[in-house]
This record gives sequence, C-alpha cells and structure tokens, in this order.
Amino acid sequence: MATLCRPAIAVPEHVITLEETLDLARTLHAGHPQLGLALRLIENTGVRTRHLVRPIEETLTHPGFTLRNQVYEREAKLRVPEVVERALGHAELEARDIDLIIYVSCTGFMMPSMTAWLINTMGFRSDTRQVPIAQLGCAAGGAAVNRAHDFCRAYPGANVLIVACEFCSLCYQPTDLGVGSLLSNGLFGDAIAAAVMRGHGGTGVHIERNGSHLVPDTENWISFGVKDTGFHFQLDKRVPGTMEMLAPALRSLAGAHGWDVSGLGFHIVHAGGPRILDDLCHFLNMEPAQFRYSRATLTERGNIASAVVFDALARLFADGGVPEGTPGLIAGFGPGITAEISLGSWVDNQADPARRRPRAISTSDIALVHPSAPRRFPAGTTITE
Repeated sequence: MATLCRPAIAVPEHVITLEETLDLARTLHAGHPQLGLALRLIENTGVRTRHLVRPIEETLTHPGFTLRNQVYEREAKLRVPEVVERALGHAELEARDIDLIIYVSCTGFMMPSMTAWLINTMGFRSDTRQVPIAQLGCAAGGAAVNRAHDFCRAYPGANVLIVACEFCSLCYQPTDLGVGSLLSNGLFGDAIAAAVMRGHGGTGVHIERNGSHLVPDTENWISFGVKDTGFHFQLDKRVPGTMEMLAPALRSLAGAHGWDVSGLGFHIVHAGGPRILDDLCHFLNMEPAQFRYSRATLTERGNIASAVVFDALARLFADGGVPEGTPGLIAGFGPGITAEISLGSWVDNQADPARRRPRAISTSDIALVHPSAPRRFPAGTTITE
C-alpha cells in the first residue's frame, strides 16, 4: 500500500498581477504586429496572479545563462529545505525514513543533482536512492508520482520524497517575440512543492494503478530550444487541442481498472491553460466543478509546471479531503505530448507506529505563528500547508 500524503507548497514573495502583465506587454511590445492577439490570449488564460523568484525588474533582464543558472541553484537551496520539512511533517516521517528522493525541475540545471545536496544537508541516509527528472516538463509531476508508486511496489514499505522546484521566470527570453512566447510570458509562474509517498500508513491518495500515454508525432509541439542564452520555450499552436487526443487515454486507463473516469470523486490534473480543463469537461462529459482545484491553481499561481498537480492536491487536502474510499485521478500533461496518469482511492489512516518518529519543531514552524521569530525563508514568501 503506497499513499501520497499531503503536499507542502511555497511560492516566492514577488507577485505580478494580470493587469501588470498586460501593461508590460503593451509597453515592451508596442509595435508588435500581433500584440492585440497576444493580449487577448494572455487575458483568456484566467491567470490573475503569479509569483516570481526575483522582482519583475530583474526578471526582465537577461544577464546570461551562467548567471541565471546560478540564481536557480542559489534560490533552490534557499527555498527547498523548508518545503521538504513540512512535507515530511505531513507524512509524520523524518529524513532518515526516506528511501528514495525524486527531484523534478525543467527550469534549471545542477550536476550533481539537487538530490545529492539534500542528502548531504538535511539528514537523509547516505544510501538514499536518487532519481532526478529533468526533461518531462509539466508532465513530470505526474511522472514523479508514478515512479514513486513503482518504487513502493518494488520495495514494499519504502518511503519516497518527491520535490518539484520550478522557477519558470528564469526562462524568460526578451528576444523571443512569437505569439506563443508572448503568451508564455503571461502564463507561467514559480513555485516549489514537496510530497511524501508512504509505503505504509498515512492519509491521502492510496495509489492503485499508474500509466503513461504519448501522442505519436507531437514531440515538437512543446519543447525547449537550448541556446547560448539558455532555455527557449517553444509552443505549437496545436497544443491547446491536445485533450481530444489525451482524454481517451484517461478513460482507457480508468476502464482497465474497472472505473468510469467521468464518475470519479476527485480529479487532480495539470492546468496548462483553461482550454485543457474546458476540453476535459467536454470530452469526458464532466462538470467544471470537478476541476476546481486545478483551476484555482491556474488562477492564483499560473502554470507552475510540474508543481501544478501538487498544488491542486494540496487544495483538496485543505478542503478536508473526500470520504474514505473515494476513487480519483491524478494526471500531468507535458512535452511529448505525454500524459502521466495515476489512479487511487482516498484513505485516512493513522501513521504506522513502527514507522513514526517524533518531529522536532523548527524555526520555520515557529515563524508561521510568531512573526518575530527567526525566518529561514525570504520575507513575504507564501507557504501553503
């Protein structure tokens, strides 16, 4: 039995609103022949606020890929540990109880991976296994859940920590003036997420089955052009219509498990844009309310890449979860075009006493209830239980 426990989420302290995004686009691209189209597309995303790892004035500059990647590494090391601590707390485990760390990111590069730094820094065992996932983009959150499930099936009783760190704003390219690039400038946001999959015990989603589906001959529809200036996001105009091709994969996997995908009790899916959610409602014959958590993530934080599914799942937890045994689905969509899909039922178990450990109160915990306490996180950062 492998249970995905409550995720911990944090978003950076710098906020940009839809109105500010539109004003910047009008100013920076005043002579662009398709500015009107870009503005309409940005407004139609439904994104109202996004969080950025740097102030907007710095985000709009490009000091070179070397310096940008240094920012990525510095900010990841500054911000990830606190989120990991909270995720471990939600699972009622400590670092030494973790057998595998899966680190997901497509917005910066480190070698050794961030997994090695976490093991050396946060008290994880030296025999903790490491799986970095770097090239699945927005689908990687779902892929991380699936690989954690695979590991727990192969090693019963094992515990897996998943970390998703996405600083999409570090991929801003001021020279990319295509409509798809302008749209992405108003869509993507920054966030960090962490969650534990427990091999025994825990409250959350008991994962029962997982699967993957790649739509043939679509590998160039979502991609990064890797250039001297870093990662250049490339988006084909056909991407918004991909749910017509992926919805059958969701239905098929659920059917193979004996479930009707349209009748499940919760749906946690990647929200790359409102069309994805609207089309899923149409092709799966579902009510819009079924995707309310994913839509709330998109509205309040934008497309935060691999972290979306964890942010949306955290909102389900914050709502009190669902009744014991309720079946549901978690799915990430991304480059390939790829869908990574998990099926599971809600469980509300006490942690297995044999695997529980007392958790020390950290300064970050105190800072949540006492504003004068020392902080380990940059002031203004938003954290979500």
